[in-house]
Amino acid sequence: MAASERGTAGGEASCCSPSVAPGSAPVGPGPAEVPLAPRPPRDRSVRGQVRLPAGRFEMGDHFGEGYPADGEGPVHEVALRPFWMDETSVTNAQFGTFVRETGHVTDAERFGSSAVFHLDVAAAPQDVLGAPVATPWWREVRGADWRHPEGPRSDIARRQNHPVVQVSWRDAAAYAAWAGKRLPTEAEWEYAARDGRPAARFPWGDELTPRGRWLCNIWQGRFPVQNTADDGYRTTAPAKSFYVGQRGLWSMVGNVWEWCADWFSPTTYADRVRAGGGVVADPVGPADGQARVIRGGSFLCHDSYCSRYRVAARSANTPESSTANTGFRCANDDA
Repeated sequence: MAASERGTAGGEASCCSPSVAPGSAPVGPGPAEVPLAPRPPRDRSVRGQVRLPAGRFEMGDHFGEGYPADGEGPVHEVALRPFWMDETSVTNAQFGTFVRETGHVTDAERFGSSAVFHLDVAAAPQDVLGAPVATPWWREVRGADWRHPEGPRSDIARRQNHPVVQVSWRDAAAYAAWAGKRLPTEAEWEYAARDGRPAARFPWGDELTPRGRWLCNIWQGRFPVQNTADDGYRTTAPAKSFYVGQRGLWSMVGNVWEWCADWFSPTTYADRVRAGGGVVADPVGPADGQARVIRGGSFLCHDSYCSRYRVAARSANTPESSTANTGFRCANDDA
């Protein structure tokens, strides 16, 4: 796909992950159409998942730190039933098993190219197809896909326990259905990330680096030209590298963006509050839209331009889009 075919999911969201324009056609034939929504699993499985108890929390930005276009406010009270959440992002090894058993072909493979951060490109010059005008630190790279996250000259041979990336929302939904799971709602994701701390910035509290220790994989240095990798990683880290909360969930912020089930709207929270009724029970996003919610930030986040590694932060991308910093984890209903 030419870089000109990539746009933005809206507002400042483009700094985080460039978007495939809705309705773009793949360049070659693919498998049977992947599901456009997470269908009910045939054989429910909670393997590798943690059960989270029912509870209430105040969803949204408690500090006024979010981008207005992201719609992190107003803060509103949400009640959730018990549910299950993967303890980590889905790894390359797990996704590889899915591909071997189903023959699934990802959207990036069908399009023939995907988005890679400019410092990480591993491809011949002729395979670098261009850069989006709004986000020139991204490159559209021919042959970039989940097996080759930075381009044809990269591979995942030594990254089997890293989160899978270069997967679209549609790929994530297909995996979840195969695994007997589903994608989490945005409310479930934030509740899980808060780890029992109802108004904190991060899963562990308000301070980014308590006692000077890095607890998430984000950018250090001068974005977008110098990454000092003070946290030990320039791109993805193994899924169990960073902070594991008291409920047993690893790396809920940083490392890779994670797809959620919900359609994105910047007015979702305001619409809920206007609808009244007090506590909102088990909310889901709008009935339709052009972009799906992504949560958690990634190894490319830096507070000089993007503080979306906070637990309240929201962003979005189109369901067909894939990038080198976007993955997912699955959820499940309680039995």
